[in-house]
Amino acid sequence: MRIFFSVLFSFLLLFSATGFAQKKVITPEKDSTPVLIKKTTVNKYDSAFKAHSPKKAAIRSALLPGLGQIYNKKYWKLPIVYGALGTCAGIFFYNLGYYKDAKFAYRVKYNMRVNHTDSALFSSIKPNLKPLSEESLKFYRNQFRRDIDYSALVFILLWGLNVVDATVDAHMMSFDVSPDLTLRIKPGHSELAGTNGISLVLAIR
Repeated sequence: MRIFFSVLFSFLLLFSATGFAQKKVITPEKDSTPVLIKKTTVNKYDSAFKAHSPKKAAIRSALLPGLGQIYNKKYWKLPIVYGALGTCAGIFFYNLGYYKDAKFAYRVKYNMRVNHTDSALFSSIKPNLKPLSEESLKFYRNQFRRDIDYSALVFILLWGLNVVDATVDAHMMSFDVSPDLTLRIKPGHSELAGTNGISLVLAIR
C-alpha cells in the first residue's frame, strides 16, 4: 500500500510539473503578439513615407516658394515664407529706384561740367539730389548698387532656405510617432540617409 501511494504521489508530481511546463511554453506565444503589432506599425509608416516624397516637396518649393509647405500641410509657414521674400524684394526695388536716380543725376552733372551738355535734363533730377555734389552722387550711386547686389543675394538665400525647410519637413514625416514605439535595429535601405546598411531606430513609447 505504501508503495502504491508513493507511485501515485510521484505520478501527481510529474503531472503537475508537466502542466507547469506547458504553461511556461504558452507564455512566450502570448508575448510574441506585440511583435506582430510593431511590424504592422512600421510597415504603415514606411508606406506613408513612400507616399510623401521629400523630392516632390523640394521641387515644388524650388518652382514656387511656399508650394512645398502646402504639400507638407504646414500652412502656418506660408506667411513667414512670403513675408521674408516680400520684404527682401521690397528692399531690392527700393535700392534699384534710388540707384537709377543717383546714376542719372551724376551723369547729368558730370556732362554739364565736362562736356557742357545735358543742361536741359537738370530739371529732371530729383529735388533731393540736386544740391548734392558729383562726388556725393557718385558715392550714393555706388552704395545703392552694392545694396542691390546684397538684397538679390539675400533673396536667393531665402529662396534656398524655403526649399531646405520643405525638404526637411518631408523627411521628418517618415519618423514613427505611433503610441507603441521601441528601440530596434533596421537593416536595409535607409530613406533618410539614401544608403544601404543597418539603422538604429530609437522610438519613445
